[in-house]
Amino acid sequence: MSSSLGTLFRVSTFGESHGVGVGAIVDGCPAGLQLSEADIQPQLDRRRPGQSDLTTPREEADQVTILSGVENGLTLGTPIGLLVHNKDQRPGDYGEMDLVPRPSHADFTYQAKYGIRASSGGGRSSARETIGRVAAGAIAEKILREEWGVETVAWVSSVGAEEAVNVDVDSVNREQVDSNLSRCPDKPSAARMEALVREVLEAKDSVGGVVSCVCRNLPAGWGEPVFDKLDAMLAQAMLSLPATKGFEIGSGFAGTRLRGSQHNDPFVQKGKRLGTLTNYAGGTLGGISSGEPVLFRVAFKPVATIGQSQQTVDFDGKPVILEATGRHDPCVVPRAVPIVESMAALVLLDLALRQKVRERSA
Repeated sequence: MSSSLGTLFRVSTFGESHGVGVGAIVDGCPAGLQLSEADIQPQLDRRRPGQSDLTTPREEADQVTILSGVENGLTLGTPIGLLVHNKDQRPGDYGEMDLVPRPSHADFTYQAKYGIRASSGGGRSSARETIGRVAAGAIAEKILREEWGVETVAWVSSVGAEEAVNVDVDSVNREQVDSNLSRCPDKPSAARMEALVREVLEAKDSVGGVVSCVCRNLPAGWGEPVFDKLDAMLAQAMLSLPATKGFEIGSGFAGTRLRGSQHNDPFVQKGKRLGTLTNYAGGTLGGISSGEPVLFRVAFKPVATIGQSQQTVDFDGKPVILEATGRHDPCVVPRAVPIVESMAALVLLDLALRQKVRERSA
C-alpha cells in the first residue's frame, strides 16, 4: 500500500478510522522553521467532525500532538511526527458490515486485494485518514506563505444541482468561505445548498458536490515535465482523496466547447513580469506554473454509507437488505474544503523545493 506523497517534502500517513489514532510523518521540512501545534490546529478544526447538524455527529476534538522534529519551537530538519488520537470510536456500529460489503464502498476491493480489512468504519479508506494530510498540509502552507507569499483558498462551488454563481476567485478568502455551514462564499447559493443537504439528511440519503480551489501568488516555473507536471501532480493528489470522482483545471471540460481563438490566453505585461489577459489555462502551461492563479475543481460523489434500505448481497453472494448504521456525513464537500487546500499545499511546496534546488545548482 502506498501511503506517501512527495519527493523533497514527503508525507506518509498512518492509522485507521476506529483505531487508537491517525497521523503523519513529515520528512524534508527545512530546519529553523518556527512551528507549534497552534500552527496546525486551525485547519484540523475546520476539518473535524461534529461541526454542525449537517455533518457526521461523531464527536472528535482532533487535537494534534507534535511527537518529534521540533525543539524549543523550531524545526530540526528531522522527520516531524504528528498524532491525533481517536476518542469517539464505535467499532460496534459496523458489525453487520463484517459480512456485507457496502454498495459503492471500498469494503469489497480492500477485501479482494488484501484478504482482510478494517471493517469498522472502513479503516484506511475512511476520510478520517485525511487528518494526517491536513496536519502536514498546514506545515506546507506556513512555509509557502512565509517564503513565497502563496495562499490557497478552497470553497464549495456546488452541492447536487445547486451551484455557486457569484464567487470572485481573485479575492475570495477563508473568512468568507467559513461564514456559513455550506462553506460557499455566495450566500444565496449557500442557503440553497444547506436546504438540499437537510432534505437529503432527512431522507437518510447523501449527495455529492464540487470543491473549487485557487492558489495565488505562485511564481512562474513550478512543475516538473513530463510526468510530474503541476497539473498532473494536483490531479493525483486530489483523486487520492476519498470519494473523489473528477478533477479539472482551468477551463476543464468546458474548454472543449471553445475554439482556439476563444480559449487562448493573450500575454500582457503585468508590472515586472509577463502575465495573461485571461486564464483559461488555469495557471499552468506545459505543466509549469505561469504566474497566474492556479484554479481547479474536484468532484466528490455522494457518500456510499446511507441509512436507507439497500438490496445487495453479502460476501458469499447471498441476498441481503443492508441498512447501514454508524455516523456519516450526508454531504462531504463542506468538510473537504480544508482537505483540498492541504493537498494543494503539499504538492506546491514539494514542487517549489524542487525548483529551488534547480535554481541553486544552475
